[in-house]
Amino acid sequence: MISDQEWADAQCLWEFQQMGHEVRPCSVAIGLGSHDLGVADTTADLYHRGMAPLIVFTGATSPTTRDRMPRGEAEHYRERAVELGVPAEAILVEPRARNTGENIRFSRSLLEEQGVPVSSVLLVSKPYEERRAYATACKLWPEVEWVSASAPMSLTEYIDSIQDARLVIDMLVGSLQRLMLYPAQDFMVAQDVPSDVRHAYERLVSQGFTSRLVCGAPVSGQASSTGARFDPSRPVSE
Repeated sequence: MISDQEWADAQCLWEFQQMGHEVRPCSVAIGLGSHDLGVADTTADLYHRGMAPLIVFTGATSPTTRDRMPRGEAEHYRERAVELGVPAEAILVEPRARNTGENIRFSRSLLEEQGVPVSSVLLVSKPYEERRAYATACKLWPEVEWVSASAPMSLTEYIDSIQDARLVIDMLVGSLQRLMLYPAQDFMVAQDVPSDVRHAYERLVSQGFTSRLVCGAPVSGQASSTGARFDPSRPVSE
């Protein structure tokens, strides 16, 4: 059972992860690979709305997507977008990335190889990954303007789509930990985390929502005093 306090804390983390950007036309849309085909759906919708003339889908596979997406996350996203009416020639596939940092770096390299001029990017992720993906992108490709986007869903709607409330809360907790931890490791730009969000995170950790925390990292999200660098794992839903 999820208590009322745990629901409230999860809602606090969910709302914090939303960047609240107003979607506008950009040079390209980058859809970040994961288990969630909804990212492909959202990216295709943005294309049809005229928000980007070109899409890059990026992602290899992970242990949890290998069976469902044997040809790779980016390729399955491409197939889904084509089913939704996006012309195949409007999609580039980046099939090697295995974490968010590689998603950004490899997509940038692919666009440069293709000679695509980029001044702004629609960054399409899962709803609870918006802020973390944005912070990573700003660190690794600061020359462009980033606009975050995801499926317009409430926490309840997302949990209904996943059918596992505890897993979703675990993912929210893991994502928030990385947001606090990774700036010190130079994986992303720092984001101010308000005290109410930190307290919600700490309460959820104390209640055992820990399955998606970075292994060996400080639970508080503070950098290790040893100076050890943590390997940036795949997005926490993976």
